[in-house]
Amino acid sequence: MSNEYIFFDADLRDRFVAFVAARGIASELRADAMDGLIVALADDLADEIEDAIEDHYTTLMEVQRDLAEAADGDQALALMAVAITLPDGQPGTVRIPARHARRLFAHFSVEEVHELVAAIAQSVANPVTGPLCQRDYPTP
Repeated sequence: MSNEYIFFDADLRDRFVAFVAARGIASELRADAMDGLIVALADDLADEIEDAIEDHYTTLMEVQRDLAEAADGDQALALMAVAITLPDGQPGTVRIPARHARRLFAHFSVEEVHELVAAIAQSVANPVTGPLCQRDYPTP
């Protein structure tokens, strides 16, 4: 299993697991070192199933964002996560301090945040040296 999804709320994780289980997809659950909850799925799913899973995950991330924004004091999250696919095809998770993530999600859609994080990961994995005006920037 290599498609991984991270949650910071057990109820949202359980909703996700129920969603994939209803489609006959097995999942593995484990804790993340940063107090997250990881759900791992097989990496050989059909494209249309992966698309449906990604859409559902995006919806749950919006709910997770709303929960994080509404929380305060001891309930406030210190981190938020964005699931990405690295340039070599490996799934990954980028952890963003919640104070920055809240600002990102206040101005960008979930898809736009994912695109931004993917572009940063692409740039880190494949750095371009020299002035920007003299280099073609690879798009993710």
